[in-house]
Amino acid sequence: MTSPPKPAVAPAPVREDGSPVVLGAALLGFFLISLDALIVTVALPEIGRSLGGGMSGLQWVVDGYTLMFAALMLSAGALSDRIGAKRAYGGGLVLFALSSAACGFAPGLGVLVAARLVQGAAAAVMMPASLALVRQGFPDQAKRARAIAVWTVGGAVAVAAGPVLGGALTASAGWRWIFFVNLPAGLLALVLLARVPASPRLPARLDAAGQVTAVVAMGALTYGVIEGGDQGFGRPLVVVSLLVAAVAAAAFLAAQARGAHPMIPLPLFRSRVVAVSLVVGFMLNAAYYGGVFVFSLYLQQERGQSALHAGLLFIPMTALVAVVNLASARLAARFGPRVPMVAGQLVGTAGLVALLTVGAHTGVWTVAALMVPVGLGGALTVPALTAMLLDAVPADRAGTAGAVLNTGRQVGGAISVAVFGALLAGADTFLTGMRWSMLIAAAGLVLTAGATLTLPRGERT
Repeated sequence: MTSPPKPAVAPAPVREDGSPVVLGAALLGFFLISLDALIVTVALPEIGRSLGGGMSGLQWVVDGYTLMFAALMLSAGALSDRIGAKRAYGGGLVLFALSSAACGFAPGLGVLVAARLVQGAAAAVMMPASLALVRQGFPDQAKRARAIAVWTVGGAVAVAAGPVLGGALTASAGWRWIFFVNLPAGLLALVLLARVPASPRLPARLDAAGQVTAVVAMGALTYGVIEGGDQGFGRPLVVVSLLVAAVAAAAFLAAQARGAHPMIPLPLFRSRVVAVSLVVGFMLNAAYYGGVFVFSLYLQQERGQSALHAGLLFIPMTALVAVVNLASARLAARFGPRVPMVAGQLVGTAGLVALLTVGAHTGVWTVAALMVPVGLGGALTVPALTAMLLDAVPADRAGTAGAVLNTGRQVGGAISVAVFGALLAGADTFLTGMRWSMLIAAAGLVLTAGATLTLPRGERT
């Protein structure tokens, strides 16, 4: 389900014998930041029992990471260019490891959420820098394409493994180990990185006004939705938060329209392909991440499954993601990207509609089977979606377009956790909130599938 941005970074002359080391270092970091987006979901009930806090606190454990990851993604590419990909990646790795340790040792929920915010910021720095390192380490275009494919599969495997590994670690060693596991992997990545040649520094300007207003808008919106669902949307603090989000969003758009070096060039959205791709990406992650969040809680809180059993029940949904990603690329090459995109969204919709039938006594393996189309639908859609987007923009805008898509997808995941959590907290029963969540996700995918049908066919030969 992970779709990487593709920053346009000029390759530096490097030794070819260092390329496997470059790929290993970049792949390890990308695996970790993809893993940590979902590994925490199955551990949420145990975290709640250990540290206290209600639904809103658990939502922040998930969204603290995703929010900062999404909010800082666009500036992170420029930072990587400015200070060099190796330096940016190394700094991000160190910060990611330190914040992971802080998560594992957190004495209370507030400290855990704060550490997750820092962890998400570090992930945002690592993401574009890791791909820039791959581009730097493989000057030959054909070899670089194969290396990027391996790098992408590493992210897909991490997303698939997240709930399973999270459940296994929580059950066997405790929830704190879902964060401690990052430390040896991060150390190995740093050891490999030390053997990577230095990266060039490229001129890149940071959009400070755009970055600040983006963080404020996304943070205030997420806070308003989460706390509104928990305490009521009429509370003064919630109303003020939503107003701040609206004002900050308007300021962000103004900064992008008038700034000399905007993070998101607004003319990019004049392309219907770009605009539709962004909405589709947002909705795909909303359905996937929101679904994993809701059903992690359902399986443990409503059905009494252990963290390990809950993680195992996600295997059918996640096991085929990497395989279906490859199938999507072949379908797009044969029939054009619109075919797998529409098919994937409709498959995902069918899965969400089927999940509306889940009740208090539905067999847990039946639930696991019903979740499969949600995972497969996203895996079928994302590669074709990314290819269509990058084909629709000039080469010098490919990095920006990829970053915008990835940011939109992360925002979709964060907002869905906030909205679905609010529905769970505000409904008469958990099942009612769960069904409303699935219905909203299904309706969203139907709308985006319809929008996809308006795009050019883009047949390939």
